[in-house]
Amino acid sequence: MGKIFYPKMRAALIGSLPLESHKEATRLVLEYTPEIPLWVQLPVYPAEGMLEQFLPGFPGVCKKDGKLFINSADNSFEEKVTGFYEAYLAILEDPSLLGDSIFALDTMSAAGFFEFMKQAEHVSDKMVAVKGQITGPFTFATGIVDEKGRALFYDDQLRDIAVKIIAMKARWQARRLSELGRPVIIFFDEPALAAFGSSAYISISKDDVSACFAEVFDAVHAEGGLAGVHVCANAQWDIVLDSSADIVSFDSYSFFDKFILYGSHIKRFVEQEKIIAWGIVPTGDKEHIAKESVESITGLWRNQAARVEELGVDRKIIERLSLITPSCGTGSLDIKSAMKVLELTAGVSRALRDNNNSQRSGVLNG
Repeated sequence: MGKIFYPKMRAALIGSLPLESHKEATRLVLEYTPEIPLWVQLPVYPAEGMLEQFLPGFPGVCKKDGKLFINSADNSFEEKVTGFYEAYLAILEDPSLLGDSIFALDTMSAAGFFEFMKQAEHVSDKMVAVKGQITGPFTFATGIVDEKGRALFYDDQLRDIAVKIIAMKARWQARRLSELGRPVIIFFDEPALAAFGSSAYISISKDDVSACFAEVFDAVHAEGGLAGVHVCANAQWDIVLDSSADIVSFDSYSFFDKFILYGSHIKRFVEQEKIIAWGIVPTGDKEHIAKESVESITGLWRNQAARVEELGVDRKIIERLSLITPSCGTGSLDIKSAMKVLELTAGVSRALRDNNNSQRSGVLNG
């Protein structure tokens, strides 16, 4: 684990908002989650798509009929691969080279990052941690294809490049965000992990995925950061819980009953002082968002925390190691629903923390 950080039921967001202005999106983040803010992705811009955003720097990137792919058959591909590995190895030898390298985020594909750094430096005194995010290696390497339409994950060299580019871009984020003087959290977004074990990925082993995770988590840890994995659906949670990840982020609103089936893994995870990010505020259905309140979500969280407590985990430890988040990003929602998600996330966190503080005060006064 990187720098010691206890979230104590503070609020954080997942990453995307349905806005066109990075400036306004960042302002909202700093308003609703000032203690653990993040930089924002705006899906309205194609360059900020989940796969496209972190492709710059990858050898052989091509676009045809609006679709991106890696052209490994190009005559200059091997030369580009050699350049990639030379840049990678140079940074391993001298990490100070990372800043202006091919692994740096740029203003074309990650304008939200630079807007966040500009606004955040003026309010960093309010922060207890700061959060970044990146597409996870499994989702990235299974979502991008080569010139034959085959996922990069199935080619050893292309998979290695994919994992390394994600690792180094995560490390670059961690290094830059650490300039704010607070513990840094980097979430690896892994929606494709929900399909792991299905016929779509039948030839991919758990060890293959674990090796990818180990490499990208190590990159974040090298900068003193905390590495989290976010999956907004059900998954084989032991892959995350048994890894070197510091945070597991899941949709507890819809999938808690699936998650709790991994009881022994959860208990061991928490006993290592690792963090659970409860995606307790729904984002997948506008009707669910509309019907819920701070009171209903707070009650739901307490019920779920009690189930974890039944595993033999002390309630105070659960509270100390819990983050309150939406179940996923809000980029695909209408603005009204997205704002309700922000309000609920901040409100639920505040209600849980206020209740916790008042209970402590009562004990002290008693």
